[in-house]
Amino acid sequence: MATTKHSRLRSPAGIAATLGAIALLLISVFASFIWGDAAGQTSVTDRLAPSSWDAPFGTDQLGRDVFARVMVATQLSMMLTLGATAISVVGGLILGLIATVLPRHPRRLVTGLIDILLAFPWLLLVLFFSVIWGASAMGAMLAIGFAGVPSLARLVYNLASSVSGRDFVRAARVVGVGPFGILARHVMPNIAGPLLVNTAATASVTLLSFAGLSFLGLGVQAPEYDWGRLLQEGILRIYVNPMSAIGPGLAIVIAGLIFTLASEALAIGSGEGVRATRALAAASVTGRRRAVDRGPAVPLQQTDASSDTIAEVRGLRVAFPDGEGGTVERVHGVDLTIAPGEVVGIVGESGSGKSLTAMALAGLLESPAEVQVTRHHFDGIDMSSTLSREEQSRLGVELAMVFQDPLTSLNPALTVGRQLTEVPEVHLGMNSRDSRERASAALASVHIPEPGRRLRQYPHEFSGGMRQRAMIAMGLTARPRLLIADEPTTALDVTVQRQVISVLKEAQRATGAAIVFISHDIALVSAICDRVVVMNGGEVVEVVSAERIREEATHPYTRALIACLPDMTSDRSVPLPTIGTTNITLPEEVVQ
Repeated sequence: MATTKHSRLRSPAGIAATLGAIALLLISVFASFIWGDAAGQTSVTDRLAPSSWDAPFGTDQLGRDVFARVMVATQLSMMLTLGATAISVVGGLILGLIATVLPRHPRRLVTGLIDILLAFPWLLLVLFFSVIWGASAMGAMLAIGFAGVPSLARLVYNLASSVSGRDFVRAARVVGVGPFGILARHVMPNIAGPLLVNTAATASVTLLSFAGLSFLGLGVQAPEYDWGRLLQEGILRIYVNPMSAIGPGLAIVIAGLIFTLASEALAIGSGEGVRATRALAAASVTGRRRAVDRGPAVPLQQTDASSDTIAEVRGLRVAFPDGEGGTVERVHGVDLTIAPGEVVGIVGESGSGKSLTAMALAGLLESPAEVQVTRHHFDGIDMSSTLSREEQSRLGVELAMVFQDPLTSLNPALTVGRQLTEVPEVHLGMNSRDSRERASAALASVHIPEPGRRLRQYPHEFSGGMRQRAMIAMGLTARPRLLIADEPTTALDVTVQRQVISVLKEAQRATGAAIVFISHDIALVSAICDRVVVMNGGEVVEVVSAERIREEATHPYTRALIACLPDMTSDRSVPLPTIGTTNITLPEEVVQ
């Protein structure tokens, strides 16, 4: 990552936060041994003494050293602050993540509850919980901790929801990764950075809250004392001995500043903070491995097909809610059949339904999309029914998809190597070494130089063309029988487009996999495909051989797409043909 952990620690905020945290830790542990006697020893003759070298903050009404009591109070103040922060963070995580994985209607109930709690003033919630658990140190910790849950739950839900809609999460669901596996492997690594920043900021606010409750007499009770209680005692004689109130106030300010600096240091490179959670992601992958033999890496060569159809969808209809209680249908009764080893192109304008058709074919469409089919099969698997664990595992091995934008399809929190080794580890049962060798071979097969070094890099360190090739390599780490490429050359220059197309052809030859290639460029599709499916307005208007598309195309829309492609003989004085929303305007020579 651009900002490393060491660079964050070496920043001014990081250095100050680190030194301050060490100081607080040492004082919390050793203060009672160093200042414990002075903090508890009473002296009637020394009561209410002003500040001096022996007692920098003076003495209280019983003659006890206020400075020593401030030092000893550090332990209880820190324990209560960290305890309440932990309650807020854990509660917020649980509530926010549960809301993320729940179905639509229960999710609305949970998020509605969070919003209702957020509508109440925070102090009102604290006072409400204080009444429930009573005026005590434990009661104050529980009150402040639970009062902080709603805000962190909303933060976690917003962060997790933004990640859950990404392509790599949808792909993980279709290959059988459960909701908890998705949370641990894909969601938590991506939200860990912002969550750490807000945790440090929450600790600072919690510290001030404890001081406030103790100052009001609702927190720590005698004979125990924290900084807030010492501040309450010192404020009564602030005009006689100001240091008795300033001392504990300084401790509160300094500790709060340390937490704030920690938050700032983490915010400098919050994205890097997710590295700490990669171990969790790896553990989650390991926990899901199948009990299969762990032999050497399986070669990339694919076994031959045993049927006439590898994938089929009949009567496909896809609709979405219109926001007024009804639905709007975007795909209207599409039929599509893919033979083993066949390269099928789906072409059409933006909004024609080609990507929705491909996503439905792969089983990646989820709520709020409403999918209806009369038949939906992939390699003998009925995709319209609930899939078994074995069928989900097969999908993870045999079906690969290259999305339009690999930067959003690859998990930005995990290295490329971690993502390429997931399928060999989870679905092929390989050990870590063999899966890494397979991932390295896959990168080499798509012409990415230095694959060993590239495996240790993150997606943002790859160029656009390299990310697309890495996505293809990810599919090759398994045993693909069908590879769906959803506009893989969009936003790439012609040189990189040629590289990506070349890699797809090589992958098809090496594995024998069928390919569904989606594009709005009919010339590109006809150059690499065996058959072209033309879509317009959510319907298949024509299916034609790619080799003879110019001669055999009969539908006006297909002919219009072809006519829109200029060549070296095009008359530059004549406007290019246009395809309108209601009609198709063709040159006279094309109509004839």
